[in-house]
Amino acid sequence: MIDDIYEQCPTYTNGIITLRQTILDDAEELLICYSDERSVPFFNSDNCNGDDFHYISIERMKQAIDFWDYSYKNKYFVRWTIFLNDTQEKIGTIEMFHRIADDEFNHYGVLRIDLQSNYEKQKYIDDILEIVSENFFKAFNVKFILTKAIPNAIERIASLVRKGYLPLNKKFVTYDYYFIRENTYK
Repeated sequence: MIDDIYEQCPTYTNGIITLRQTILDDAEELLICYSDERSVPFFNSDNCNGDDFHYISIERMKQAIDFWDYSYKNKYFVRWTIFLNDTQEKIGTIEMFHRIADDEFNHYGVLRIDLQSNYEKQKYIDDILEIVSENFFKAFNVKFILTKAIPNAIERIASLVRKGYLPLNKKFVTYDYYFIRENTYK
């Protein structure tokens, strides 16, 4: 199934949000998220070659989207824009990939969630995690999904726990603050 997601990226809709593959036309609205200094600490920039995802120019936002598109075309990861269904406002992005490595986390999915600070709320994160749980295990052919939530991410952690994610209780490679969920959907 993993090859299929890189041939035609699906759009997913839930109660309050829709996920659609990120495109260059999203840049202006996504810059609101990525220039939000209150949001940046919640972004997962682990293993991103020093990129902290704090973008203050439209040019830098477009460069990021170009890189995300390149990464999709080369089957590295998929980046979706998060829309609010009622207003079509673009409130952030999520990324998912199937990790292949020579360690105990080989063939795990890694999920990144980047939201504007005023949407770092349980109801939005819950909706995102519903889509992830119902679709991403199969789409990315993984049995486990890892995602990061720093201790200050109170609402995110509450959503993760409510949706069946458990603290990893050890480092993910060299990184801290990861949560893990095993696929319970069959």
